[in-house]
Amino acid sequence: MTETLLLALVVVTALAFDFTNGFHDTGNAMATSIATRALKPKAAVALSAVLNLVGAFLSLAVAATIAKGIVDAEVITLPVVLAGLVGGIVWNLLTWLLGIPSSSSHALVGGMVGAVLAAVGTSGVLWTGVVSKVLVPALLAPLIAIAVAGLGTWCVAKLTRGVPQDLTNRGFRWGQIGSASLVSLAHGTNDAQKSMGIILLALIAGGAVPADSGVPLWVILSCAIAMAVGTYLGGWRVIRTLGKGLVEIDTRQGMAAETSSAAVILLSSHFGFSLSTTHVATGSVLGSGVGMPGAKVRWSVAGRMFVAWGLTLPAAGLVGALCHWLESAIGGTAGTLAVFGVLVASSAAIWIASRRTPVDHTNVNEEWDEDKGANIEPVAATTGEAGGERVGPVPALATASSVGPAIESVGTVGAPGAGTSPKGDN
Repeated sequence: MTETLLLALVVVTALAFDFTNGFHDTGNAMATSIATRALKPKAAVALSAVLNLVGAFLSLAVAATIAKGIVDAEVITLPVVLAGLVGGIVWNLLTWLLGIPSSSSHALVGGMVGAVLAAVGTSGVLWTGVVSKVLVPALLAPLIAIAVAGLGTWCVAKLTRGVPQDLTNRGFRWGQIGSASLVSLAHGTNDAQKSMGIILLALIAGGAVPADSGVPLWVILSCAIAMAVGTYLGGWRVIRTLGKGLVEIDTRQGMAAETSSAAVILLSSHFGFSLSTTHVATGSVLGSGVGMPGAKVRWSVAGRMFVAWGLTLPAAGLVGALCHWLESAIGGTAGTLAVFGVLVASSAAIWIASRRTPVDHTNVNEEWDEDKGANIEPVAATTGEAGGERVGPVPALATASSVGPAIESVGTVGAPGAGTSPKGDN
């Protein structure tokens, strides 16, 4: 395989990762707005896609971190980059299948570090950058998000005490549309940059651009589009877990969670931190439950997510390392094609498994049932609309129902089934 064809294969794979990133992380911005029915699901993902596209053009600091701050670009080869990308994509798809809001960012970093360790050893990893730009933010970001969202929710609850519920819900529903839009914009400024950084790393490794090069415009544009398309298709399974599985939120909690997420993500993008927007969004949702008096937080669901978070870096790294070893064992073009074949086969297997029962925009807001857990009744498989995400039985989801109008009448916010549970049910 010529160097040009190999580079093209790596670029396509990087864009595939960007697509799964958008697909996997749609819930970070829109889960709470969908859960409270501030936005209809399809309208929410369309709005999020547009704003992710715009956000991708606003900052390149994170792209520089991924390209030059995690691994040594001068010792990286294109097969290593490909192996790392496969590690990130496989973990993204697996956690999507399981309905777990896991970090796409850490999956990418883990896959790259694992492939580099297998290829050149510890000398190829810039450990200072990994610790300061990845590990420290990974530990601090969700804690900060929990604290900020918890405090914000508590303040809102105090300020709206005694105010009629219909009135508060009406205002906060419209506020949620704005705050969710801000999170989508912030997500684009952070997550789209990661694939830009990987493509820049591949271009440097392939000798197409010098080591001190910036991100080319065509890379920015292609990554922005891939992220937007993935976002538009909507990772309904993860959206459901974030919106219904952690906390039964009302519009006040939703706006507080989204505003907190946007603030933390935008700040991290400014400083070039490769932050997990999933960790921030999840922390904010948990914080909204902690800060709302009488709200119920499902810590069992949160515990499963925490375990997945801890496994993301090593698991994606292991896949990346195994892919590099497979490349090396077979050698040459055949080895590279074998790794790409692993990606295609594993992706197809996960997709086939996901087709057994559906979670899509028609049932994403069904009430959470701890007894049923993730399983959807088989009859629901025949009720969804064409074009929705059809996904398999996993440990985080429930049954089917229809969702509300695009932006529901603000006068019905407090009605039963409008997405805001009575306080006793929270």
